[in-house]
Amino acid sequence: MRQYDLNNAHWFKSSYSNGDGGNCIEVSYDFDSVVPVRDSKNPTGPVLLVPAAAWSTFVTGIR
Repeated sequence: MRQYDLNNAHWFKSSYSNGDGGNCIEVSYDFDSVVPVRDSKNPTGPVLLVPAAAWSTFVTGIR
């Protein structure tokens, strides 16, 4: 399995996030083949690596 260095990843939340510390995720678009996703309340916790094509399909589906 390929390893990704996430130490310098640029993370952001959706502009729809209201900032109250609720159930938010953060994503990084710094990688071509995967989209790392993490819990904004636990930035040092586990990261889910979603294939970029699957993430694109997911985002299109929820719009």
